[in-house]
Amino acid sequence: MEENKPSFEEAYKQLTEIVQKMESGEMPLSDSIAAYEQGVKLKAYCEQLLKEAELKIETLKVSSAD
Repeated sequence: MEENKPSFEEAYKQLTEIVQKMESGEMPLSDSIAAYEQGVKLKAYCEQLLKEAELKIETLKVSSAD
């Protein structure tokens, strides 16, 4: 894992915090837009990590079946 990349748990926590802040309705529009952009990136990153984990699990299943 790259040093500057957060773990899945860290990224998910950041995403959750962004959602909570945006749902509060207290953020100015410009901050909401920036938060939304960051949220989209974090969501894609989390999805990527989950797909990689799924592939590893499938590989292990196939390897253990042999």
